[in-house]
Amino acid sequence: MSKTIPIVDAAQHAGSAYHHVPGHPDPQLSAVAKGTPTGEYLRRYWQPVALSADVTDRPQMVRILGEDLVLFRDKAGRAGLLYPRCMHRGTSLYYGHVEEAGIRCCYHGWLFAVDGTCLNQPCEPEGGLRREAARQPWYPVEERYGLVFAYMGPPEKKPVLPRYDILEDLEEGEFIEVQGGGFAGYADHVQDPNVPYHWLQNWENIMDPYHVYILHSTFSGIQFAENFKILPRVDFEAVDGGVIYHAWRDLEDGRKLERINSALFPNISAIPMIDLSPGQGRWIGWHVAVDDQHFRGFFAARTKTPGNFAPFKMHNGKSWTELSEQEKQDFPGDFEAQYGQGRVTLHGEEHLATSDRGIALLRRQMKQQIAIVQQGGDPAGVHFNEADALVRIRSGNFYSTSDTTETATA
Repeated sequence: MSKTIPIVDAAQHAGSAYHHVPGHPDPQLSAVAKGTPTGEYLRRYWQPVALSADVTDRPQMVRILGEDLVLFRDKAGRAGLLYPRCMHRGTSLYYGHVEEAGIRCCYHGWLFAVDGTCLNQPCEPEGGLRREAARQPWYPVEERYGLVFAYMGPPEKKPVLPRYDILEDLEEGEFIEVQGGGFAGYADHVQDPNVPYHWLQNWENIMDPYHVYILHSTFSGIQFAENFKILPRVDFEAVDGGVIYHAWRDLEDGRKLERINSALFPNISAIPMIDLSPGQGRWIGWHVAVDDQHFRGFFAARTKTPGNFAPFKMHNGKSWTELSEQEKQDFPGDFEAQYGQGRVTLHGEEHLATSDRGIALLRRQMKQQIAIVQQGGDPAGVHFNEADALVRIRSGNFYSTSDTTETATA
């Protein structure tokens, strides 16, 4: 008795999910713990950990780069960032009391200065005859632009804290407004300041101008400005300390718009105004890794009026937290697109195309900096002299006609 062998049309079954082999995150980019390639790279830079206004004499727990730490301000006004387990018997300094000189452990009263120096051991003879030999693990902190920055890398490699030209030399009436919660300056995802997906998924979005044309201008309607619905001509450029893109649009009124976005190492963005008002960008964001699956955004804006980080109206006059789940599904924004990639995206499943040139360039440049650190060198943007600390930002919306360029801020 003969058997009938079915004829298999290979093309008909191509792409079957049955044969799909799950991808994986890029191990060089995904982990941020101490000792990992990206973790060591990020630790070579100062990272914002809190708003200065939020750091008081009440200790608070913070998680940065996979490390749990206790942050406080002593009664003399100095901020401190310490390993939370008291070096005496391991009780958390979260329950300590802050004094003029530092923080005192609740269990046996050991007193630590902001640099970890043990100042007093009240249960020991004469306050601790060998207290100078004890030092609580600590990280140096500095404050600038209304933010508290920490350096969590090798002490012998500590750089100077950078300055940014667009936040310097304030004119009369100007001030710096800061925000430390949410996943972007345009949203109000602030119920938990730690956003539940990988920091790189948010940061590399800065080098993806094409998603603005689709996600923010056509798929979900006009979320930003009307002229974003014009598909731009784009060029990406590796520059000293990061990557920038130029996006050119021919406007209906005959003008031309050049928009410049900057991504600076290790995790900084400089985006011009999304209402497309003309002039140089005037705010900076830091996309700080909390751990492998969470990040936190910190933002500083140069302004004359408050409210730069007021909740952004995503759809139908509603901010993100006011939208229903169905509305978020029907009119997704950056959070939905990036969170939708997973807590950590599976780089092995990606199929990068020509429109992803900026993403590919940014990742290559970042891996180059990681390699420099692994080889014992100093990554781009790290400086050890105050004279080299000023960072010049290239971002803005620039309008031109045949013979003029409009750069003044609207």
